[in-house]
Amino acid sequence: MNTLKDLKNKFYNLDPFGKIIAITAVIFIIDLVLTSLLRFNATKYFMLPSGFTDFILQPWSLITYGFIHSDIWHVVFNMLFLYYLSRIASNLFKTKMILNVYFLGIIFGGLTYLAVANVSPASFFDIKNGVLVGASAGVSALLVFVALYMPNSEIRLFNVFNVKWKYIALFFIGFDVIRILMGINQGGYIAHLGGYLLGYLYATKLKEGKDIGLGFEHLMDTVATWFKPKSNLKTVHRKKRKGEFAGKTKQEFNTFNNQKKIDLILDKISKSGYESLTSEEKEFLFKAGKN
Repeated sequence: MNTLKDLKNKFYNLDPFGKIIAITAVIFIIDLVLTSLLRFNATKYFMLPSGFTDFILQPWSLITYGFIHSDIWHVVFNMLFLYYLSRIASNLFKTKMILNVYFLGIIFGGLTYLAVANVSPASFFDIKNGVLVGASAGVSALLVFVALYMPNSEIRLFNVFNVKWKYIALFFIGFDVIRILMGINQGGYIAHLGGYLLGYLYATKLKEGKDIGLGFEHLMDTVATWFKPKSNLKTVHRKKRKGEFAGKTKQEFNTFNNQKKIDLILDKISKSGYESLTSEEKEFLFKAGKN
């Protein structure tokens, strides 16, 4: 019981992307056990079918397919990429925005897969009567988002050399196009292209000062409230106490000022790019992302 309680506490202490990775791993293990031992496919109703009629009967699969993976390398590769991309993006942007990019990438990738499967001739794309699984479209969206918004940010590979994310993005986009033309896993790589496109649109619009994910964010916030227990507590108003600033405690006031500073720095990045920041501004953002 203590072990279960410890695991539960560790889960709740994870950030949102840590929770996504943990949930995805648990789903993969459960599916693997049930399929291997009981010959029972527990996830078939959560995979995204290629047929539009089948999709209408299970519309939730447009998101749930992103939590299901075909094999161990599939899940490990996607979750590792998700881990690194979410960390670097969360240093500059609020977590909700990065979640928007990820989940909209999954949705957009799924819609691209459905569109191609139901509109294109079968002689060119052999993806009819299939299913789509994996978080790759969401990861692809994050990859292009990071590569476009922070083109000179880097990842250290094999603890030997650094590679800029923009070159990694170009490599995978080109490799996916080649594999589509060769007829290799066309459905999966077509979904990748949908994710790439979403990441491109999100980053370019954000540079113009427009967050295209706000509507989706508000929708998810509304859905989240459905699952929160209602409180019987009532709001009461108190008098302003000594040590408060504009109705806020000193700590709240400092938090408010720090957020305003972060917003100004992000606005500077959107206009002039990350490299335009001073060393002090970069250090401030880095520390803010740690909190």
